[in-house]
Amino acid sequence: MIEISRDKNKLDIAMIHAFLTETYWAKGRTREEVERSIQHCLCYGVYLDNRQIGFARILTDYTIFAYLMDVFILQEHQGKGYGKELMKVIINDEDLRTCKWMLKTGDAHRLYEQFGFESAPNPERVMERNPAK
Repeated sequence: MIEISRDKNKLDIAMIHAFLTETYWAKGRTREEVERSIQHCLCYGVYLDNRQIGFARILTDYTIFAYLMDVFILQEHQGKGYGKELMKVIINDEDLRTCKWMLKTGDAHRLYEQFGFESAPNPERVMERNPAK
């Protein structure tokens, strides 16, 4: 049985950073950047036998908008339904019930479609600005 918690004090920052820096979307992210991003977002930790095995981060105003990011389950625990359990908790969080959701993914469309996510109807309206390097 897994536990899913919003308690940031329980998060294993070292594990989160180590995982994220190996992903296609966060490769090279520094530990300081991970810590700052956690500090300023709503976060969920997934725990099995008191050990963190998953994570998700949401940038939100709790009313209008929620942007889902950095969702993962450690490789050795994937395929057991833990990601779906995490998504159920997130989507059903009463604090986020009025929000319009957004996310970007390169490989998990089928997971998110199960929770009502779909391709943006007007992708030409979506704009982004990357930080100056």
